[in-house]
Amino acid sequence: MVFEYILKKQGMDPKTDLTIIQNIDFGLTSQAFASGQGDYTIEFEPAASALELEGAGKVVASLGVESGKVPYTAFAAKKSYIEKNPEVIQGFTSAIQKGMDYVQSHTPEEIADVIAPRFKETEKEKLVKIVTRYYEQDTWKDNLIFEEASLTLLQDILEDAGELSERVPYEEIVTTKYADKAVGK
Repeated sequence: MVFEYILKKQGMDPKTDLTIIQNIDFGLTSQAFASGQGDYTIEFEPAASALELEGAGKVVASLGVESGKVPYTAFAAKKSYIEKNPEVIQGFTSAIQKGMDYVQSHTPEEIADVIAPRFKETEKEKLVKIVTRYYEQDTWKDNLIFEEASLTLLQDILEDAGELSERVPYEEIVTTKYADKAVGK
């Protein structure tokens, strides 16, 4: 949906101006591309950098940069759980913010060293390349506050794709009080 949204923003019709192949298992798209399927592929990391390092492709654009700050990752919990467990919600939010603070204050090499145990199959060189690219693209926010503009963008994308029949007001589904506290607001 994000890719099609970007194409439309660039004046392209995803239904008539190109063919998007969507029947390849997500975990196999980089291999399909490397073996000759398609002229372009959409990849998350570390697959995108792996294609570059293997000489099988070149990252030409970032969907994250082209689309704007789409909230791909958001913490969601039932209102009843939040009300019954505010200390858990605050602790989780503060821990994630602490990680975000670390990312803002350390080098790609330092971050690669820290995350390497979670990416055993990915060489440090690739991790450094990925982190460096994320820094250069301004991929990471510096806080967890889910801004209204991000929800608006997400709803624009969903609506454009025909997946959203009715918009939901920001105030009805988002609370930033835990993120505000985690960043010291």
